Amino acid sequence: MSRNTLTTGAKVSRRAFMSRSSVMAGSLVIGFHAPIKGLLAQTMAPEVNAWVVVQPDDTVIVRIARSEMGQGTLTGLAQLVAEELECDWAKVKTEYPTPGQNLARKRVWGNFSTGGSRGIRESHDYVRKGGAAARMMLVQAAANEWQVPAVDCHVANSRITHTASGRSTTFGKVASEAAKLTPPVDVALKDPKNWKLAGKPLPRLDTLAKVDGSQIYGMDLKLPGMLNAAIKDCPVFGGKVKGFDAAKVQGMPGVKRVLQVGESAVAVVADTWWRAKVAMDALPIQWEEGPNAKRSSADVAEMLKAGLDADDAIVGNQSGDIKAAFAGAVKRIDAVYAYPHQNHATMETMNATAKITLSATGTPERCEVWTPTQNGEAALAAAAAAAGLKPEQCDVFKIHLGGGFGRRGMSDFVTQAVLIAKAMPGTPIKLIWTREEDMQHGRYHPVTQCKLQAGLDAQGNLTALHMRISGQSILAGVAPASMQNGRDPVVFQGLNRGGPEASFGYAVPNLLIDHAMRNPPVPVGFWRGVNLNQNTIYVECFLDEIAHATGQDPLALRRKLLGNSPKHLGVLDAVAKAVGWDAPPKDVNGQKVYRGLAQTHGFGSYVAACAEVSVNKAGDLKIHRIVAATDSGYAVNPQQIAAQVEGSFVYGLSAALYGECTLKDGRIEQSNFHDYPVMKMDACPPVETIVMPSGGFWGGVGEPTIAVAAPAVLNAIFAATGKRIRELPLRKQSLKHA
Repeated sequence: MSRNTLTTGAKVSRRAFMSRSSVMAGSLVIGFHAPIKGLLAQTMAPEVNAWVVVQPDDTVIVRIARSEMGQGTLTGLAQLVAEELECDWAKVKTEYPTPGQNLARKRVWGNFSTGGSRGIRESHDYVRKGGAAARMMLVQAAANEWQVPAVDCHVANSRITHTASGRSTTFGKVASEAAKLTPPVDVALKDPKNWKLAGKPLPRLDTLAKVDGSQIYGMDLKLPGMLNAAIKDCPVFGGKVKGFDAAKVQGMPGVKRVLQVGESAVAVVADTWWRAKVAMDALPIQWEEGPNAKRSSADVAEMLKAGLDADDAIVGNQSGDIKAAFAGAVKRIDAVYAYPHQNHATMETMNATAKITLSATGTPERCEVWTPTQNGEAALAAAAAAAGLKPEQCDVFKIHLGGGFGRRGMSDFVTQAVLIAKAMPGTPIKLIWTREEDMQHGRYHPVTQCKLQAGLDAQGNLTALHMRISGQSILAGVAPASMQNGRDPVVFQGLNRGGPEASFGYAVPNLLIDHAMRNPPVPVGFWRGVNLNQNTIYVECFLDEIAHATGQDPLALRRKLLGNSPKHLGVLDAVAKAVGWDAPPKDVNGQKVYRGLAQTHGFGSYVAACAEVSVNKAGDLKIHRIVAATDSGYAVNPQQIAAQVEGSFVYGLSAALYGECTLKDGRIEQSNFHDYPVMKMDACPPVETIVMPSGGFWGGVGEPTIAVAAPAVLNAIFAATGKRIRELPLRKQSLKHA
């Protein structure tokens, strides 16, 4: 089984690698440092084009710009390239180009950002063209050698055959000549119905390295002469360093340096990370806590509550005459929901290794960073800014991520590592955050409240719906240039009027969805599933409220409102059929089981779920079964889609059951997994996945089903208990029967 070729220079266990001498570390340095031309020189393998390198033994190296963090992007994109290339899948490997190489080559590999479930859906076209172009060049090289028309040659399994004469050759034998040819301009792609590799549940390319321990993550990296750094940032958001007593720890074993990092952090550099961490724990630091020192979650909640009825709201989706509709409504239903701050809680904490190289005159001339990042180009920009160098003087060498979930789309930890390395030029510095630092200085899921109002006619039909969202804007904090006249489009994920990304499928004649922006001092970022998560809770749970208040079946109500949205309806009907919605679920161990539904459209895909739960008299929740349907248009690897769906429910249910970060005295109260728990294996329900690609579009799969996890369970809880849960997490709520 293949592995990423930039991971290690040799097959060696991770544990053994970590214990080896600097000689072994030096071999890794070659793997990470060598630019692509250097690697090719070592292997004698010509570059057919930017995406495809063919070695003499027919090994095909596919270059992928998107990050692998467990979601299977490397395998999926490699499948698409291999499909068009017509190569032997058993001989496929992958490697990461660097963002520096990308800039030097006029961004030939496109976007390096991996988030929003867009790894495949936004790069499938050009990577497929890269594979197809490479195939055409290899065929042309063989045809030139045989002096026959290329159209008379057939390609299969890395072998080119001239049908009439029976002559054949392999990719590896003609790759050198193919590399000399001008790439074709017009490249035709296969019709998906003719796929042989794409669309098949092929094993992942990165599994073996993870199983045998040879996979290197950022925290494992060793470089010759490397030192280690621990860091502590001001615990209060917006605070600064007032002073610290370096003399108290400078004599501790292994300590090399104590220094301030930026305005708000202090780092200790030592020969081992543990020694750096122990010294950091002993370092006296005085903080200038700033204006947010007394802020609390209660303050934030009051701020958001005021926004629910404020006049300064930005419209996201609107149709009809909402005021007239409410004036004529026979009945009204009102509810307020709330969603908390949440941490990404990646298993590997934030880390980066940086090295500054000086010129002959003693000034910085080169900055190199090795880091697990979801956005290599953003990391490169952060490194250049921190080093005070031009981007072309820097590069970032990407390492497989030990979890991303959106957190590693930010580059604050890269900036810190470079600033420390800048103070100690010539020495590689590996910065690792403690779990406590990671928990206290995340880029959190935004906090919001939502006021929902429904107007009904005499027959119980939904004639008016007003959703007022009050809460944080991600773009206002991390990308203000992307705001649209004060409107954050990301706020309205799953609520948009239409379009391919995240649309509201329900037909409501009079609709108003708006946002009152309220930004507390807690920094926010893109958290897996982003705003689709809470928006789907708000919509799907409130629809459930409407159904029960009007005596309608929750499925029937949704079906009626989705009459003009066949793809939304398709996934909803699929889960209803799979669970046998019209027949009551069977009791489990004498405990009655209840169901809940949810559906949405997000990240380009249509998804739905049905949860089966029981709640005993003591209020103990048991999730017995999840059935989930996904229509992603095309399915590159159904096995990976199913795995992503299963994993998304673990992530989504962790958030719903346990996830909450609270603010006290301007700082996050949670510090580790003892007070920020995640779902454990014994609590994970079985997840039955229905992969139903309808074709015609490219959707994402890593995030959409997160959004239906919580509302499906919440609706089932109501069915079981008669209690409506409108504020998460569930561990704060009593589920004893009403």
